[in-house]
Amino acid sequence: MEDRVLVDILERAVGPEKTRAAFDAFSLPASVSIRLNPFKWPFGEDGVNLVRRVPWSEYGYMLDGRPRFVEDPLFHAGLYYVQDSSAMIAGHMLRECLDLVSDSGRPLMALDLCAAPGGKTTDMSASLRERLGDDFRIVANEVSRLRASVLRDNVAVWGDPNVIVTSCDPKTFARLEGYFDIILVDAPCSGEGMFRKDPRAVEEWSEEVVALCSARQRRILADVWPALRQGGLLIYATCTFEESENDANVLWAAAELGGEVIDYEYQSLPGVLRTKTGALLMPGLVEGEGQFVSVLRKTSPSGKTRLTPDCLRPLRNGLVKGEVKGRDFVPDPDWALSIDPPLDKYPSVELDRETALRYLHRDSVFVEGQPEGYLIVLHRGCPLGFVKNIGKRWNNLHPLNRRIRIDI
Repeated sequence: MEDRVLVDILERAVGPEKTRAAFDAFSLPASVSIRLNPFKWPFGEDGVNLVRRVPWSEYGYMLDGRPRFVEDPLFHAGLYYVQDSSAMIAGHMLRECLDLVSDSGRPLMALDLCAAPGGKTTDMSASLRERLGDDFRIVANEVSRLRASVLRDNVAVWGDPNVIVTSCDPKTFARLEGYFDIILVDAPCSGEGMFRKDPRAVEEWSEEVVALCSARQRRILADVWPALRQGGLLIYATCTFEESENDANVLWAAAELGGEVIDYEYQSLPGVLRTKTGALLMPGLVEGEGQFVSVLRKTSPSGKTRLTPDCLRPLRNGLVKGEVKGRDFVPDPDWALSIDPPLDKYPSVELDRETALRYLHRDSVFVEGQPEGYLIVLHRGCPLGFVKNIGKRWNNLHPLNRRIRIDI
């Protein structure tokens, strides 16, 4: 992409006066940020070189450089999620607008439609759990089976039992008419917000791609709209700066599908630009990589359904604690990683960092003097998973598909 093309994109998005700052930012390294898991993180602001808090996320922090997350056992334990700070704006809007959702007399039902790899899903689950306790359910969906498997693992590691993972086309959810109180659509887009992280995003960008993405986003919104109940909220997010994929689509959805744009003082957030319908976050003006977000309330009527997400054939249907094999109950690895691990049911053993990484690499590890049977292995007091002590050795029960693949 030529510099002139990028300048044109930025001028359309933020105007000539802010374009210089935004343009210069694209020559800098991508920012690095994480979001702590409030139901697992025990260390306060210590432990992972936290620099400063993200203004729109209580648990989001900028880091000073990019550590090798794969070599941090706490990352594998689900104590934090690596997420662009700009993308955390969607979780902020969920929290800010949650009181607008009227009580339906049942647990709040939320759908993250384009959920992989899981950043917004995990943010949503933490936010809803803090506000509602256990009185919610989330369906995290990803149409691509390959990406859905990544989503399933990230949800498992995060540890919230109230998240269901599915892999369905968006139009499938129309069968659940009026079922969801909140729907998050992090729509596939032309991806200018990925320019600093992914050179392929630069190479693949074109005006034709923008037009294609805009049309596809409208189709996705139309497909899923019936699943939102009247009075429910749809949070629309992209990582593009294109007006045709952002404001234009929100205004189209409001007019054609039946909704109203929620008014919010986005400009009160540092560096965030208010648009016709929402907020635009731009590198150079904020520390993150870029994001657009807007919130719609559904005004059109919706029917009622007696179906449940079970009809979607979930890849992960909440938390499975284990299964009976013969005379034994074999605990599921995800139980140890849940926000309520069974530390009162199984003995636990602390591993130093080197041994913890070997465990996560799925090597043979062993600590003498432990009782036989199933044990929970910990690092810095945080569960990593199960082993089975059979006397002179342990069987490593860390899932094969989640093992660290690089040499440790």
